[in-house]
Amino acid sequence: MDVRPKPRWFKSSYSGGSGTECVECNHADERDDGCLKVRDSKSADGPVVAIHVDAWRAFIRAL
Repeated sequence: MDVRPKPRWFKSSYSGGSGTECVECNHADERDDGCLKVRDSKSADGPVVAIHVDAWRAFIRAL
């Protein structure tokens, strides 16, 4: 049986303070193919975007 703790979501430090544009992230986990997750904090049960850590690093380097 695979018992995993609930994902720990954290709000991006770049999210606005007005509560209208909030992004939450979840650290990459090797049990989930090394993908980090991103979601809209106002819609926690909504869609989640999974991004492989290698693609994220390439994106950050390109910035």
